[in-house]
Amino acid sequence: MSAPLQRLVDAVRDAADRRRPLRIVGGGTKDFYGGELRGEALDVKPLAGISAYEPTELVVTVRAGTPLAELEAALAEKGQCLPFEPPHYAEGSTVGGMVAAGLSGPARAAVGGVRDYLLGATIVNGRGETLSFGGQVMKNVAGYDVSRALAGSMGQLGVICEVSMKVLPVAPGRATLRFDMDQANALRHANEWAGQALPLSASAWWDGALLLRLQGAQAAVASAAQRLGGERIPNELADGFWTGLRDQHDEYFDHAAAAVASGSRLWRLSVAATAPRIELRGEQLVEWGGAQRWLVSDEPPARVRQAAADALGHATVWRGDKAGGAFHPLPPVQARLQRALKAAFDPFQLFNPGRLGETE
Repeated sequence: MSAPLQRLVDAVRDAADRRRPLRIVGGGTKDFYGGELRGEALDVKPLAGISAYEPTELVVTVRAGTPLAELEAALAEKGQCLPFEPPHYAEGSTVGGMVAAGLSGPARAAVGGVRDYLLGATIVNGRGETLSFGGQVMKNVAGYDVSRALAGSMGQLGVICEVSMKVLPVAPGRATLRFDMDQANALRHANEWAGQALPLSASAWWDGALLLRLQGAQAAVASAAQRLGGERIPNELADGFWTGLRDQHDEYFDHAAAAVASGSRLWRLSVAATAPRIELRGEQLVEWGGAQRWLVSDEPPARVRQAAADALGHATVWRGDKAGGAFHPLPPVQARLQRALKAAFDPFQLFNPGRLGETE
């Protein structure tokens, strides 16, 4: 066992003996996400570095404290990437935080999310035990896939120490097209195109404009771009837009930040892609072919959450007042299952108390 891992295990065992809550700390770039932060800081950044990388096998094993930018740079040298485009939000984002938050960028609807690329993981549980799950190939799980359960767990199940992930080659061709249309037409077109043999990798609608990104073989991208029409955006400009959207540095989120400062909330709505426009007061941005919708609004939380439920989804307070809870209330059965899973891995309720609200 390495010295940084031993120190972490010792800290968890000491906290367990004293029943003292711990707040798992990485880069801190997602501290705004979810519920309150409580407990003594447990820094995982010393657990850093790429443990193993097999480009020909499309598999990388990396420690949790590794900066996400460092991992992406190492993959880029081999022409590979994390296809789900994990958000950074700010400098210092780590691999462990990427997994714990379970968030994905513009390509989520086309390629899947974080959990879909997790092959294995090592964690320290609430008793200070080091546990490993999964492995380094896709077909390696019999029974419950614990490594994938870590995605989006917000550190509630244990301290993520190391993960193995599948990576993919960078697509050789890409193009971004712009179409002027209202939200209703954008949703209709996005759903129609999603059912066709097109190399779609991302979409975003805001303020009367739909942007569509194509990625894949150069011939397929060129053919699709010619077939769809629209205005071709230069790749350099388009790349900046998609990165800004991923990290929420673009114009919409600047508007949202100003509104939140004045008392509104920024909501993240995960709904059925085929749901029509959600009729709520405020400004909306639509991603993932309609499946992810951002809303900055002063609407009451109950009204926003009911609208999301009517669209077969749920709503999360992303920024702003979270007094009523950040996350959409879970159905009783699901909440009970999550509490049982938490108790199995963290019997003394040490890790990140408050981050997931009612599931704890």
